[in-house]
Amino acid sequence: MQHTLPVPPHFKPKNVSKIWKVEYEQIAGAAREWQREHKISPAISDKKKVCMLVIDMQNTFCIPGHELFVGGRSGKGAVDDTRRLCKFIYQNLPFITQIIPTMDTHQAMQIFHSFFFVDESGNHPAPLTMISSTDITKGKWRFNEPLAKQLGYSTNFMEKHLLYYTQRLERNSKYQLMIWPYHAMLGGIGHALAPAFEEAIFFHGIARNSQPDIQIKGSHPLTEHYSAINPEVTHDANGRLMVGKNDALLKAARLRCRHHRRTGEKPLRRVDNLRFAGSIKEEHPAFVEKIYLLDDCSSAVCIPDVVDFTDDANAAYQRFADAGMKLIRAQQSIAELLCRLFILNGAGKRLAPFFRMSRYSSFIPTFPSPKNQHRL
Repeated sequence: MQHTLPVPPHFKPKNVSKIWKVEYEQIAGAAREWQREHKISPAISDKKKVCMLVIDMQNTFCIPGHELFVGGRSGKGAVDDTRRLCKFIYQNLPFITQIIPTMDTHQAMQIFHSFFFVDESGNHPAPLTMISSTDITKGKWRFNEPLAKQLGYSTNFMEKHLLYYTQRLERNSKYQLMIWPYHAMLGGIGHALAPAFEEAIFFHGIARNSQPDIQIKGSHPLTEHYSAINPEVTHDANGRLMVGKNDALLKAARLRCRHHRRTGEKPLRRVDNLRFAGSIKEEHPAFVEKIYLLDDCSSAVCIPDVVDFTDDANAAYQRFADAGMKLIRAQQSIAELLCRLFILNGAGKRLAPFFRMSRYSSFIPTFPSPKNQHRL
């Protein structure tokens, strides 16, 4: 049994750090030829289904020089991660049933951007400023009033919400609100998927007759959404639901695929990913053991002399492992893992799904950007 395929000749590892146009027609033709040459069957015929969840593999996080490039301690973390991830997809192409990429999606008027706040002199906070509930109470930072009408809220409500939101973060998640540089701006070049990754999932989709399920998140102006599943705060200061848990994504992953993997950045903030892992373990205890984390396809946010979440991210991954998830490396073969699972579960028994987690390095939660400190 062949455990991996060769990497197709169109993939250029040296180009993963660059932005370029994916030649869809050429790649589609190459994928169809690759399918015939290697006798790759349609994804719908997979008996053992593998879903790969990939968190925020976007230019803003993965391309050097972009707004929140996640370099890790090496300075080129997201570039190396993207290279390994693309090779993993190509080499394991016959065994990946579906790929689910998430896309961080923002506009200027959001609670984690400097435009949202002013001090008493009308100045906006600098990127990477931490804002506490005490800062809001004392008036160090307050809502930028001219935005109220545009967002459809009163100034009084917004001041109330800022205090409520920062208190919730501190009470539930144990961290303060961070002001991020503008990034993943809807319609901008930073919002797009990194070209090498986009090319890989397009190639996979054609070769396996499998449509990627792109999930958009992070667009609500009054909350953050590091996780692919949960926003940081679900309700506003008046108790109204802003964004709920993405049960549809979780259900789709469990129904479509019996095995799931995920990659991207390592968490920016621990709490988000830990909360996610906890909720999965509570609601679907058998499912948590089917989650595989690509440990070497995500990096932690590390900004010299500012923040370094590497140790936090590594500790978070260890907690994931302690919860029952499996840590694997990109050179491992899905086919071998499936064979082991088949043996462990007993011949003829149905295998439960894998769910793969990782993301920036942000637990600055893996997510390719410093931001993902809190995700999945």
